Parts: sequence; structure tokens; C-alpha cells
Amino acid sequence: MPPLQRLARPFRSARTWIALGVLAPIGMLAASGLMLADLRKDAWDKAEQTSKNLVQVLERDIARNVEMYDLSIQAAVDNLRAPGLPGLTPELRQLILFDRAATARDMGVMIVIDERGDIVADIAAVPPRKGNYLDREYFQVHRARAGLGLYVGRPIVSRLTGERMLPFSRRINKPDGTFGGVVLGSMKLSYFAHLFSQIDLGRDSAINLYLSDGTRIMRHPYDDADIGVNIAGTQTFQGFMRDASGSFVHVSARDGIERHYTYTRVGGLPLILNVALSTRTIEAEWRAKAIVIGDIVLVLCGLTIALSLLFGRELRRREAMQAELERLSLTDALTGLPNRRAFENAGAQAWDAARRSDKPLSLLIVDADHFKRFNDRYGHQTGDDVLRGLARRLSASVHRPQDLVCRVGGEEFAFLLPDTDEAGACRIAEKVHAEVSALAVGSAGIGAGAVTVSIGLAAAVPASTEITALNDLYRLADEALYEAKAGGRNQTHCAKPHDPAVAPLKHALRLMR
Repeated sequence: MPPLQRLARPFRSARTWIALGVLAPIGMLAASGLMLADLRKDAWDKAEQTSKNLVQVLERDIARNVEMYDLSIQAAVDNLRAPGLPGLTPELRQLILFDRAATARDMGVMIVIDERGDIVADIAAVPPRKGNYLDREYFQVHRARAGLGLYVGRPIVSRLTGERMLPFSRRINKPDGTFGGVVLGSMKLSYFAHLFSQIDLGRDSAINLYLSDGTRIMRHPYDDADIGVNIAGTQTFQGFMRDASGSFVHVSARDGIERHYTYTRVGGLPLILNVALSTRTIEAEWRAKAIVIGDIVLVLCGLTIALSLLFGRELRRREAMQAELERLSLTDALTGLPNRRAFENAGAQAWDAARRSDKPLSLLIVDADHFKRFNDRYGHQTGDDVLRGLARRLSASVHRPQDLVCRVGGEEFAFLLPDTDEAGACRIAEKVHAEVSALAVGSAGIGAGAVTVSIGLAAAVPASTEITALNDLYRLADEALYEAKAGGRNQTHCAKPHDPAVAPLKHALRLMR
């Protein structure tokens, strides 16, 4: 068989196409799954990079503004030590003490508080506004701890303006090093609210600013109830404290929503900034693509499977038709027995098998006696009934699967008996006579015993005989059949390879059948 035909042969099988119809969708699903997994990874990588960029931009803005404001506070502390300052007018003293940068938008109050807690200088008023801050946390911390540097306190409500502010303060030392008061500067929380509100992170996402003790300074989206809340005991905040910056995924203790947190410390300050993106928001675009791609792939897979099944069914039907045609080509239409072609195919295989195994092979040629009389007397329809009845009786004479009964033409039948010697074949022939003797065709009034057969028998061991082909064995059995006819019919004659030729009798006997 040519190589191309060998390659194409498997694709003619319905099973091959059904298998391909199953494997192809599996491959499509696998490829789609890998593609969707890659798209999901890209969505997360994009979200993480976006969060890092946002955190860096916000951290730099906050750190720069706090640094500038702290420089104004340090300048006020240093200017308090300027010689002759107490003797100046309040207006001049205010100009010397305070940097005008401290009056920028979103900056709160900047005042000087003495050791008793009273305001002694105010950037926004001359003379200074009245107030005592002895009870404020930042005041008490500076009074108790020298050398603290810049102190960032918890969010407060200003007693001078009524606004929420984040206090920054530094200690004033007297010439002898004792506590001399505090310079307080504050930033309005509206600064952080305005800064964060310019960024749209999507639904359920947030930006938070905390003190290092867990106190929330600001949250976007803004909720007044969130300000000042301490979350130090939550697992989320403990994650912020592990490193100076990083990211992780966790469920928020505030609302139970899973978020991806990217966080960092703000400069050298005790402030922690984080951007929290909802995992649903991160995957929203990917999920929409996954649904579309998944639906398309499922439809294509369904169509592929359906078409493969239909094609497979068509191939099976075609194979069944071919098998049926093959069967019909090897089957006698009248009797349902294998025909002469089937006999020749099976005979060639049986002969080769007997030759290889050194076992005997027997052949019976069976011919109905005086069959022409049945056709002439009862008609061809009855003759066909007789042939069908003969086929049933002959088939009942053998029981081994390898034994084959065929109609080889007209009223002539053949028995192919592998692994059967002459004695065994004679027993089969006796059984044939017994079965045929019981044949009756009631519809035509033909009783049992009216139909008889003559049998020619030939047996040989192909490996140890002069007979070299099945045709030779068939010729011997055929000659034995004519011997049985010549001997009076309704009998079996066994062929002998060296019997005298009986060919001159054949033509006359054929006319007498």
C-alpha cells in the first residue's frame, strides 16, 4: 500500500473522527485556559504596577509638603532665639517668626505656645488669638521628652477654626535647656481628601493614610466615621508593619472586601500610605473578556463536537453500508448462505492454514438429485423453497464455527471442513443425508424423503500430498460427486487421487440432474 494511503487510512474510520472531535475541543479549551490565565496575570501585573506608581506619586507629594511645613516650624523655633525679639512690636515679631509659606492653601494654624500652654504668637492674627493647649497630647509629649524632634500627632479638631487637622509640632527649649513651650503647625485634613479624590480607583477600592500606631488619618472615599479610628490590631495593619513598603492581598476588617494592598512609609515620618484595589475591580475587565472568550470557545467546541459526531455517524452509516454490501457480495440472496466468492476466499485461507499447520482439510460437494423435476412439476417458486429448505438442513449438519456451508451455484452446495480428515467428513456427509431426509415443503405437497442429495467427498493434507491447490481438491470432490450420481444418487462417494478419470460421464450426468 502506498505511504499516502497508509497515512490516510485511519482518517476513514468513524472512531478516528469522533476521537478528533473530542480531542480538538479539549485542545481548544486548554489553549483558551492558558490564554485566560495569562490575561489574568497581566491584569494583576497592571494593577500592581499602577498601585506602586500611585503610592510613589502620593508619597512624594505628602512628604514634600510636610517637609516644607516642618521647615517653617523649625524656622519659628530658631527665630525665637533671635536677640531682641521680645522688645519688638507684635507685627515685627510675627514677620520674623513665621515663614509666609506656612500660609499656603490647606495649611492650618501655626502658633507658638509657651510653657503654660497659652498662645504667645499666631501666624494668622496680631495680637494672637487666645487659647490654652495644656491638655493637648502633643504639648504633654514635648514637655515630657526633650530632643523628640518633629512630632506628628493624632487628627484633632482645631479650637481656633473648628476644622479637622493633623498637628505637627516641635519643642521650644529655654537657654538653660528646660521646657519653654511648643511651636505647632497643622495641615488641614482637606488637603489629603483633595489629593486622594483626584484618583478614581474603581468600585470598592480605597486610599488610606495611617499613623504608625494604627490611627487612620484619612480615607478615600471619605467617611467622617473613619477618621481617627485605630486599626492596629487588625491583620491588615500588621501586614503594613512588616516592611517599609510592599504589597499583599487580604480581606478588609472594615467591610469584609478582599483587596490588593500596596503600601509604603511616607519619607522618614511615622505615616503609612496605602492604595487598596478591590480584587473584583482588578479582575473585572479580565472577567468580562473571559466570559466572552469562554462563550465563544464553548460554542465552537459544541459545534466541533456536534459536527464530529454527525460526521462520525455518517462514516459509521457508510461503513455499515459498505459492510452490508460486502456481506451481500459474499452472500447468496436466495438461501442466505455464503456464495461462491465467499467460498473461494475462505477456501484459500483454509488451504494456506492447513498447509502451514500440516492438518487435513476436507471438502464436500452436495448436489440436489433430480432438481429439474421439481422446477418443471411445481414451478420455480417451489424450487426456490426447496433450495431454501436444503440450505437450512445443510447448515444444521455442522456446528463448529470454522466449518463453512456455501451455495456455489444452482442446486450445488459445498462444505469446507478445516482440520477434518476423511472419516470425519464421512460422518458429516451421513448427517447431511439424515437432515435432508426430513426435508418437506408442505405448501407444495412435497413430503419428507422426496428430496435427496448426492455428495462428493475429498480430503487431503496439503503439506504431504500431490494436491497443490484448493482447485485440485475441488476437482476431486466434483469427480466424486459424479461417481455418486452414477452410482444411483442419494449417496456419498469419497474421491481417490488415483481413481480413473470420470470426465466423460460429467456432461451426460449434468443433463440428468
